[in-house]
Amino acid sequence: MAIHVAITRKILPGKEQEFKESLRHFLGESFIHGGVHGAAMISSFPGADSNEIGILRTFKDEEERDTFYNSALFKEWEAYASTLTEVPVYRQLTGLEAWFRSPSAPPRWKMAIATLCGVFPTSLFLYYTMGMFIGGLPPVIRLFITAAAMVGMLTWVVMPLVIKIMKRWLQS
Repeated sequence: MAIHVAITRKILPGKEQEFKESLRHFLGESFIHGGVHGAAMISSFPGADSNEIGILRTFKDEEERDTFYNSALFKEWEAYASTLTEVPVYRQLTGLEAWFRSPSAPPRWKMAIATLCGVFPTSLFLYYTMGMFIGGLPPVIRLFITAAAMVGMLTWVVMPLVIKIMKRWLQS
């Protein structure tokens, strides 16, 4: 299963152009590494008052991700980039969130169907398993508990599984 990593870097004042040029060059070089399946730079609109750059990387799997981030190529660039930016923030994306920033995102109707395939069985499961335990609580409390359980299950269990199962259809 592909691994998507979002990196956010805040560029130091006066270093914007140097960083963007070095990043473009590095993104091209990084494809030499066999496990890199994609890389994109996400920047603000011209004239916007933001010096933050987003980088989205896609790897074949966790092993390839780790190999890339431990490579001499990456470590050398990271040492140079750290002189031009504040400390970067790395975040691995899972489930549908990986496609919201992807240039090859599936159509919204496919994402809606995939979401429904996760939400419907999860809501049935929660209704039949939690209903008897929280039935005596006030409606607002019941809804909050159910919503919190639903969000947790969808985020960390259900949607990653749904996306894995529906991957070929979503990408076609």
